Amino acid sequence: MAVEHMARTIPYQPSLLRLLHALVAALIPLAWLTGLAVLLGHDGSWLPFSWSLPSDWVDIHGSVGAVLWPLALLFSLYAVSLGRARLRQPANAAALLVLAVAVASGKLMDESWVRDRQIHHLVYNVHVVAWGLLAAVLIWHVAAVLRRGGVPLAASMAQLRWRRGDEPWSWPTQLLGIVRIRR
Repeated sequence: MAVEHMARTIPYQPSLLRLLHALVAALIPLAWLTGLAVLLGHDGSWLPFSWSLPSDWVDIHGSVGAVLWPLALLFSLYAVSLGRARLRQPANAAALLVLAVAVASGKLMDESWVRDRQIHHLVYNVHVVAWGLLAAVLIWHVAAVLRRGGVPLAASMAQLRWRRGDEPWSWPTQLLGIVRIRR
């Protein structure tokens, strides 16, 4: 009986978590697809062919990464503080870790490396491997969410309602709680 009730009830997720998760989740496919265009158009190291794409794709990918960087940082700070209980789920922890490696390695890269086909740099290779792993880890993350709570748990990240004390104007207080937790 309890299982049937849980299947119909959508659990509540904190609104700040939902916002940060949604922004990061929207940017990851853009970063992945623009990175794939860069890889196919400029790298060519592991393919028998290379597409001829304008070098603007490097800039587009970098711009997506520049927006993703601070959002991923905020999301990570939220996850290791207010959301640390959710990191006990291996798929959540793995997704956050691989995202951090992908974004940090992208931040350390020089965009001229790809344009000049200087793909021998360790940071570049870490970045490419991390983005490949991120696709697999995100599939694992979504499968784990569905296995753990089904569609109701997945749908809980898309809710637009909030509870008293979890309104957007209460986010500064929640974020100040992070500072108090760390002391």
